Amino acid sequence: MILFQNSVIKLNYNPGSDILEVHYQDLHSYLLPEIKHSIDILVEVVKNYDIKYLLLDSTATQIPVQEEQSREIANNLAASLIQTRVQKVARVQSLSQDVNKYAQENIQHVNQAFELPIELKNFTEKEKALAWLCA
Repeated sequence: MILFQNSVIKLNYNPGSDILEVHYQDLHSYLLPEIKHSIDILVEVVKNYDIKYLLLDSTATQIPVQEEQSREIANNLAASLIQTRVQKVARVQSLSQDVNKYAQENIQHVNQAFELPIELKNFTEKEKALAWLCA
């Protein structure tokens, strides 16, 4: 069921598997305030539904935001998710190598900056990501 949708993200929740799928398109720099607001909504949904598993689907993302802004978004999301009961986060990679490069650098930075109590893994296929979340 779709819990929230705007121009930045779509939150689709499956209560049977307790997986929240987060679909997002290109995250342009001029959308930074809306991106931050959308992360706040995402975290609020995770808390309200006590969600344990997230699937971040970036397959439709083709244009990366600037490196500094990308890192800020990743830090904001990680710091917010630490305050929830999320256990696993699976990210389905973009078809864009530039987007994946930034994402991989952000994951390394987040793992160094925060002591994440959350398992985080990248996937090239959505089916494999869902299988890992359900395992």
